[in-house]
Amino acid sequence: MVLSSVLGFPRIGKNREVKKAVEAYWAGKLSADELQTAAAEVRKWNWTSIKAQGVDLIPSGEFTLYDHVLDHSAAFNAIPPRYVGLGISDLDVFFAMGRGRQTGGVDVPAAEMKKWFDSNYHYVVPELSEQTEFKLNYNKALAEYKEAKAAGVTTRPVVLGPLAFLILAKAGREATPGFKPISLLPKLLPVYKTLLKELKAEGAEWVQIDEPNLVMDVAEQYAEQYASAYAELAKDAPKIMLTTYFGRLGSNLPFVAKLPVCGLHIDLDREPGQLGDVITAIKDTSLVLSLGLVSGRNIWKTDLTAAASLGRKAVEALGADRVIAATSSSLLHTPVTLESENKLTAEQKDWFSFALQKAGEVAVLASVLSDSQDSKISQLLEENKTSISKRRAFEHNSDDAVRKRVAAITPEDLKRKNPFPTRREAQKKHLKLPKFPTTTIGSFPQTKEIRSARAQLTKGSLTEDQYNDFIKKEIDSVVKFQEDVGLDLLVHGEPERNDMVQYFGEQFQGFCFTQNGWVQSYGSRYVRPPIIVSDVSRPHPITVQWSSYAQSVTKKPMKGMLTGPVTILNWSFPRVDVSRETQSKQLALALRDEVCDLEKAGIHAIQVDEPAIREGLPLRRVDWDNYLTWAVDSFRLATSGVEDSTQTHSHFCYSDFNDIFPSIQRLDADVISIEASKSDLKVLNAFQQFGYKNEIGPGVYDIHSPRVPSEQEIKDRIKSMLNLLPADLLFVNPDCGLKTRGWAETEASLKNLVAAARWARTEFA
Repeated sequence: MVLSSVLGFPRIGKNREVKKAVEAYWAGKLSADELQTAAAEVRKWNWTSIKAQGVDLIPSGEFTLYDHVLDHSAAFNAIPPRYVGLGISDLDVFFAMGRGRQTGGVDVPAAEMKKWFDSNYHYVVPELSEQTEFKLNYNKALAEYKEAKAAGVTTRPVVLGPLAFLILAKAGREATPGFKPISLLPKLLPVYKTLLKELKAEGAEWVQIDEPNLVMDVAEQYAEQYASAYAELAKDAPKIMLTTYFGRLGSNLPFVAKLPVCGLHIDLDREPGQLGDVITAIKDTSLVLSLGLVSGRNIWKTDLTAAASLGRKAVEALGADRVIAATSSSLLHTPVTLESENKLTAEQKDWFSFALQKAGEVAVLASVLSDSQDSKISQLLEENKTSISKRRAFEHNSDDAVRKRVAAITPEDLKRKNPFPTRREAQKKHLKLPKFPTTTIGSFPQTKEIRSARAQLTKGSLTEDQYNDFIKKEIDSVVKFQEDVGLDLLVHGEPERNDMVQYFGEQFQGFCFTQNGWVQSYGSRYVRPPIIVSDVSRPHPITVQWSSYAQSVTKKPMKGMLTGPVTILNWSFPRVDVSRETQSKQLALALRDEVCDLEKAGIHAIQVDEPAIREGLPLRRVDWDNYLTWAVDSFRLATSGVEDSTQTHSHFCYSDFNDIFPSIQRLDADVISIEASKSDLKVLNAFQQFGYKNEIGPGVYDIHSPRVPSEQEIKDRIKSMLNLLPADLLFVNPDCGLKTRGWAETEASLKNLVAAARWARTEFA
């Protein structure tokens, strides 16, 4: 019989209970015990809800209050020395590593964050050195397995694999030059063995060990370490389900197929073409093959007939007892349940499947692949066929004007009128910015009052005119604040925006939106990704009203703020019936119109943010060129319609730029800003190595943490930057937007930033 499996589930709670509890704990309104009680209630709801959908193999151990990789670091005692001996609880140490801490005499910055492969989820990067002493501070997998069992649910514990943990880690500040985290594998394995031995003793039949790096080129160089590690772990462990996702095994398949594990999971949502090769590689073994047939990354209802057809190939080759129908990855990248959506139309709701519904889909697929004769299963299949057919009919509708405009794009549309040196001189005369110009990344704190006004507008208790007057007052306040602090290039603060992607999606044709489709981005930060359902166009100007109003109340230059096409695409749930390239270029044309309208309205600095451009990079290098070509072309298409005197900006999140630096250069933005503070400015090495010639603003402080950097701290960062970058190219700005911060810390931080920049103008005149 084919079993069903879910690899992981959203840990936010049906009604965002975890976010509310965590933030209440940070605010001192909830005790640690009350926080853990709230977390336990969400875990129980997850387990029992998945079980009620008919799933056989239910995950446990993957829940977290902040980040599962951070949990792993804390559990395995991989705690950097700066977080040791602070005199605070283990829970507060955990949160300090994730978000920093500046209270009660403790002042430590947060650890570095990076994107989890090609997703918008952020993980906290483990920091390791020769001094790291691994030990099992607590067996989280065991504790949650026992907790689920007490709730009447038998689960399959989930553990991040030892190779994944070390490959994702970085050398800590205490490490000697040349240290590689992978060298710690012999020290790490005994701790894993203890964890797995305890699970087996408790009665766990299977354990899911996630090794997502196996779909990347880097894994091949560690083939021997994978073999030796799993040979050691398999001795005392429950049956190991080795789990991969987000890509194909490809060249790694030959050694993976020989690993001494009992099961292998592959992602057939992202890479259905790998099935044949995997079957061939494992056919003569006893490996159980887990098939990722239901997407863990998107929200479209699964075509059960097509998925079952793919699954039957494995059943026919291996037999039903060696096949599991599963989600392609953890469902943490999807909203919790469609049951919370009341405002989608009946037609729209029928298109989608959220995490809980996806659990039901894998259960149905397992029954179909087991040749179930249950009439309920037959009925569900027929209903699914009807639903998919209706969606396909909708997809055939298109906006011919949008499609024709994309088809008419020429190489000239992707070019500014003149090269950067010429543009820079025109911009100097027009903007009159000083040396080391100061600016922010765009957003300012979203207060309760702003959120309340937006909610009142939605409910109808505020008229459009009343809301607009409120927004103008907020802009007045933000502009005056920036003038008083002494910033050089101002922004309007974005009080009218709910989210940097959702806001634009709501103004474009071709999107639909959820009420409660929350997805975790990092920690307690959740987003509601919009859904691209048809061809995209801009029916009217979006930001011009507010940016031009902001410019009217100041003599300093105002920067228009837009989200770039690749980021809107990557941070939305995209269509699956047309290519991502097509969707990106449709978005770029819509944004091009907005950029040109901003310039006509007198805005001569325009930031088009692309924090997700590196995130969307395919995991296999052989696939990079195609993506980078259309991604960069999309940005250039959006920004190249303006005059030389208009300064284009873009912003990038935590990224390893070395591999894609030629593409960063090809963007040809006049100014780029990058998140740099958490990585100790190491990201700037790429800019020095490749000789970046345009202007750049590396973040001088981390906005994801509530701590306020001192003026001296920012001065030190500027000095470090000037060791790597020419002084005449340097902007001074925070790491990212200030939306999630409070006003007190924002004011203190920006005052220190401006003071440090003024010092630099004197020191490096």
